[in-house]
Amino acid sequence: MAVVVGVDFGTLSVRVSIVDSERGMLAFAVSEYPLHRKREDPEYATQSHEDHMRALAAATREAVKHAGISAEQVEAIALDTTGSSVIPVGKDLRPLGEYYLWCDHRAKTEAEEITAAADREKLEAIEWCGGVYSSEWGFSKLLHWLRHNPEKRKDFISAFEHCDMVAATLCGITDPRKVNRSICAMGHKWLWNAKLGGLPPEDFLTKVDPLFAGVRKKLQGEYATSDQIAGRLSPFWADKLGLKPGIPIPVGAFDAHWDAIGAGCRTDDMVNVIGTSTCIVGITPSPNLVPGVCGVVQGSVHPQRTGIEAGLSAVGDIFNAIAARAGMDVASLSKGLESYHAGQTGLLRMTWDNGDRTVLVNPNLRGITLGWNLQGTAQDELFAAIEGTALHTRVIFDRMESKGVRVQRVINAGGIPQKNEVLNRVYANVLGRPVLVPTKSVTSLGSAIFAFLAAGAFKTIEEAQDKICPPHRVFEPNPSERRVYDDLYRLFSRIYFAFGEKPAEMGDVLPALIRISESRHKPESTAKTA
Repeated sequence: MAVVVGVDFGTLSVRVSIVDSERGMLAFAVSEYPLHRKREDPEYATQSHEDHMRALAAATREAVKHAGISAEQVEAIALDTTGSSVIPVGKDLRPLGEYYLWCDHRAKTEAEEITAAADREKLEAIEWCGGVYSSEWGFSKLLHWLRHNPEKRKDFISAFEHCDMVAATLCGITDPRKVNRSICAMGHKWLWNAKLGGLPPEDFLTKVDPLFAGVRKKLQGEYATSDQIAGRLSPFWADKLGLKPGIPIPVGAFDAHWDAIGAGCRTDDMVNVIGTSTCIVGITPSPNLVPGVCGVVQGSVHPQRTGIEAGLSAVGDIFNAIAARAGMDVASLSKGLESYHAGQTGLLRMTWDNGDRTVLVNPNLRGITLGWNLQGTAQDELFAAIEGTALHTRVIFDRMESKGVRVQRVINAGGIPQKNEVLNRVYANVLGRPVLVPTKSVTSLGSAIFAFLAAGAFKTIEEAQDKICPPHRVFEPNPSERRVYDDLYRLFSRIYFAFGEKPAEMGDVLPALIRISESRHKPESTAKTA
């Protein structure tokens, strides 16, 4: 028997679970932290490292207390985080600002420049990241920071993904060169590829911008999969967390990747981790390069297999926004949705409110709702948004399967499917296949599985999954609903590419609206001279 701590850092809170290898989940606790946004800049989203660490300490102490165990019983702690959430650091790993959170899209220009340079220089690594670099990813955000913080450049020592920064902090590591970096994070978001020599060459980076001079060296270190140890819990942080010092901490990863493991993902499965946004995470036996996805990386999800990632930039955020505009919460607005049928609202909702993560990789998009009449309601829009997220997911699955990625099982994980049967039913009908949903929450369960491996409690991921992952409920597609969604999908696909692709006839409409809006938010003096 072994007891471990599994940690999951989400967009608004950290969840800490105490898990027993025999008895399963003993207790969990949640602690929130602020997300910093600016109304005048909708692309802005940051968080504080100090806020994260305070929340982690509070939640861990509370979870241990509720579990009724002693600190001496805990044998390992593992953590996952959002990503790409990037923090520049100075000497002794001191933060030089706040994290550029995963949903910070300020680096749109930088992403376009990296993509253009990769095309021009024939950089092979970009093909392993879907062919287009994103404003959500590491190099874009780091370049944006370097350009907009000239006074801090002299202090810049390195930059880290959230999962690596937290692990290093807990281990008391202060030398950036001694920090283990997650292959999951660096492979999917930083163009790292072991077969291609690691990070992109220095001469490529400096062709993007001379400010990248020396950055490749500053990002060096040990790159490792999550079956490796990042370090051991320092006495200082053991005291803060209420645990014993010296317990192992495995190399971290992104939340969606470990959520997929916690949901029971095996080879050829695809997991929709549906929450604030959706990450679509799968395990494949061999690499298949897919244009528009967020990376194909050996060892990123399962250390011995190839991981593939895609997703939607906003899902739960959209549901919350629709409800807020109606002066309600999502739970209240959802009452009665179980009686809705495919296409009955007459609405077709493009869920681009926060841009498109895949397969277009285009942040310069915004939501579209077609088909309104005078009797349309906020509840109609919510149902259409659920349909829209499912239809977008089908676009992604079709792209993957056209490039040879096999999808054997579809699993809906994350926070929303646990409490939204309508969504699971719609997804089954839109995708035309059974959708599996864990019968219990699996948030931070993937972290616990990797903590068990670090503690030596299980020999393989599969052995741990068989022991502690919950069974699945199955949502079967309804043939008549499926036929309606096949018709809607043909319409959705036409609009998706007509408005979403940059060379397309309507591809300039949404970017133009964004430009006009941004110009009106500038200071008056700037706007007059623009």
